[in-house]
Amino acid sequence: MSSTSTPHSGPKAIPRKVIGLAVAGAVGGFLFGFDSSVVNGAVDAIQGDFKLGDTLTGFAVAIALLGCAVGAFMAGKIADAKGRIPAMKLGAALFLISALGTGLAFNVIDLIFWRLVGGLGIGLASVIAPAYISEISPRRHRGRLASLQQLAITIGIFAALLSDALFANAAGGAAQELWLGLPAWRWMFLAGVVPAIAYGWIAFVLPESPRFLVLQGKEEEATKVFKTIAPDDDTERSIREIKEAVKEDSLSAKKGSLRGKRLGLMPVVWIGIILSVLQQFVGINVIFYYSTTLWQAVGFQEKDSLTISVVTAVVNILVTLVAIALVDRIGRRPILLTGSIGMAVSLGTMALAFSAATGSGSDISLPGAWGPIALVAANVFVVSFGASWGPLVWVLLGEIFPSRIRARALGLAAAAQWVANFLITLTFPAMAAASLPLTYGMYALFAAASFFFVMFKIPETNGMSLEQAETLFVKKPKAEQ
Repeated sequence: MSSTSTPHSGPKAIPRKVIGLAVAGAVGGFLFGFDSSVVNGAVDAIQGDFKLGDTLTGFAVAIALLGCAVGAFMAGKIADAKGRIPAMKLGAALFLISALGTGLAFNVIDLIFWRLVGGLGIGLASVIAPAYISEISPRRHRGRLASLQQLAITIGIFAALLSDALFANAAGGAAQELWLGLPAWRWMFLAGVVPAIAYGWIAFVLPESPRFLVLQGKEEEATKVFKTIAPDDDTERSIREIKEAVKEDSLSAKKGSLRGKRLGLMPVVWIGIILSVLQQFVGINVIFYYSTTLWQAVGFQEKDSLTISVVTAVVNILVTLVAIALVDRIGRRPILLTGSIGMAVSLGTMALAFSAATGSGSDISLPGAWGPIALVAANVFVVSFGASWGPLVWVLLGEIFPSRIRARALGLAAAAQWVANFLITLTFPAMAAASLPLTYGMYALFAAASFFFVMFKIPETNGMSLEQAETLFVKKPKAEQ
């Protein structure tokens, strides 16, 4: 058989169609990142406008994460029942409504409600994006394509922080009036209308996941999609592997069940949950939710703090690109282990730096060289996370679960991630007020724990099909006569 491929579009090239679908699917990650960080520049202004204490401020920031947990948990059921694309459409609609409601909120209760609604939409998007990308990606490129989810998250974070800085600087402060009689902080939230509409439009033009189509018995449609996204692969073999994997799943558990003997869940589900929780318990979102407030406490003005936050977000994007370039070349485990070491060391350094702080509460300051040291350590932490645990946890969550339970198991793991995110976000203001060294020291311990978890529990999945990768995490049922 002869091939019509050119040297540049041979077996190692990623089909443009696949790149386009993966990028489009990853826009859900953009919403995820945007919603996560847009509140950063608005926190102090909201606290002043609504006259909130530290605890209620933390709750108003963190409540969206509870919505995300519920949305992520619901996403699996919706995606398995209706498909990946309908779940995307629902997520876009919820986020659009939330952007409008939050930007026009008339009191803190109203604000909290709309943040919760937005969280539901983001939770849906956070699950569907990695599931969809992993299911439309050829095996040899899946690591890079699945990493686009985290790249989209980092770009969303950057866009949110940049728009926050632009709005605040244009108005002379986040609490100052900008356009139409509205203060700048409201425009920060209203800006979310744009990506929400874009994501909704994309959801109407994407094809359904071929693996979902096979599960629904729509093999002809699945074949058409497979031939488009992986023209060099054996389409019949791909469909046969999915069907065989489904049969094996049915031997070991009831149809679509996540239940198992390990505290009520299958061991692979617990692995996904622990990966998700560790990703958040290192405290990464403290940097993106509270960095503006944090750097003001270190001695920077609001304008400078917003600028530093934007620079940090750019660094996050760049190192995620590094992870995308390396994940399919050197594998998942080496990158995760290196990242864990970098996070533990940098967080330990931040704990040491803040132990030298003078003052208390929001009036702390870092003397001498400790301010720059803390700033460098924070960015080393972002680099270590962004090049490893940020993108690769999403890669693994898209790989390790059996096809029959993938959406639901990913939904549960993502829900656990959002709950962990909520706990970190809610507790940070109070913990920071009590002791920043202790707070960052605790995050450093979780970073160290992440190293040992990967070392002993995470096998390498590089270069495997989804059906092959899942076998590393799921014990085969005993052969029956």
